[in-house]
Amino acid sequence: MPLLKIPLYLHIPFCRKKCAYCDFYSVEYSQSLAQSYIKVLINQIEYFKKEYLFSTVYIGGGTPSVLTEDLLAKLLKSLDLKPTQEVSLEANPESLAERKLKLLLDLGINRLSIGVQSFEDKVLRFLQRAHNSQQAVKAIELAQKKGFKNINIDLIYAVPNKDFKLWKKELKLAVSLPITHISLYSLSYEEGTPLFLKLKNKEFTPLNSEEEAEMYKYALDFLEKKGFYQYEVSNFSKRGYECRHNLSYWANSSYLGLGPSAVSYIKGVRKKYIDDVYEYIAKVRPERGVFAGEESLNPLQKAKETAVLNIRRRKGIDFAEFKKATGFDFLEIEDRAFLEELLKRKLVALKRKNSQVYGLRLTKKGFLLADYVARELL
Repeated sequence: MPLLKIPLYLHIPFCRKKCAYCDFYSVEYSQSLAQSYIKVLINQIEYFKKEYLFSTVYIGGGTPSVLTEDLLAKLLKSLDLKPTQEVSLEANPESLAERKLKLLLDLGINRLSIGVQSFEDKVLRFLQRAHNSQQAVKAIELAQKKGFKNINIDLIYAVPNKDFKLWKKELKLAVSLPITHISLYSLSYEEGTPLFLKLKNKEFTPLNSEEEAEMYKYALDFLEKKGFYQYEVSNFSKRGYECRHNLSYWANSSYLGLGPSAVSYIKGVRKKYIDDVYEYIAKVRPERGVFAGEESLNPLQKAKETAVLNIRRRKGIDFAEFKKATGFDFLEIEDRAFLEELLKRKLVALKRKNSQVYGLRLTKKGFLLADYVARELL
């Protein structure tokens, strides 16, 4: 029986320091802890390789690039990577030394996602990032020099001390660098983070929704003019450099996630591992997971989630593809009155070919309210 092709996500839960806005699960880096963890992760990979072929691999965190070269080598060798796979690794600028970049490329990493967040030092200090703007630029240029042809950067907008003028300047610098992909995120204030506490104590004034929307709208127009095509709410790429791994998520395909807090979604069943690396090392075995939660979706729930994820893409929802994937007619499971309201407000538009309606997509205005549209579809 052929192995099932499936995307693989690996969570590396280590950071040198926690950023003020981050609510992803991570702990401070410890070499002995990392060694124990990578051993458990490799055992899991070896076990699941008997069941799955990994179509894409995404190594996120935390900060995967914080791992030492020997641990990265052990982990990447265990994956038996092929040149045809898209293999992404998240990295922070301060941890991308020349030798490490060469090692990553030699061992199969062909897509680098660099957590720049800002090219302004005062913004980086506010976010409590470990690098400065000069290190960010140098890391991107060095990665390209060492042979990386597919480089993403993350940028955060709507930061209190980043005005519109600075945002324009940052975008201009970003597109001048040798990158193929940009992910844009509005600053959020997640409960339990240092930034949330500062906001609660009124230590700064957040940007209002109008200012946030203006920054996003400007980015849409500017990046498109510079050759970065928006293919999802937050993601822009040069043609042919869309993240294939993330496209699987937005298609609501199955995927395997390994590591503390990692989520798997296979055949309509969603499982999330415990978010405790110590317990993970102690209790997780290749054939036995320790999960914080499990959810089985019925066919209608799965179809609704597919609609929510599909609508985030630039191409939107293709009705024929939707029915093939879910078994449901999109227009029969969604509230017609609500869809009419979205059309009237010009948040969505019908897709037509030869006067036939074949799909639904967000408008430029709709991208600004994508979360609202998705929530209502669900």
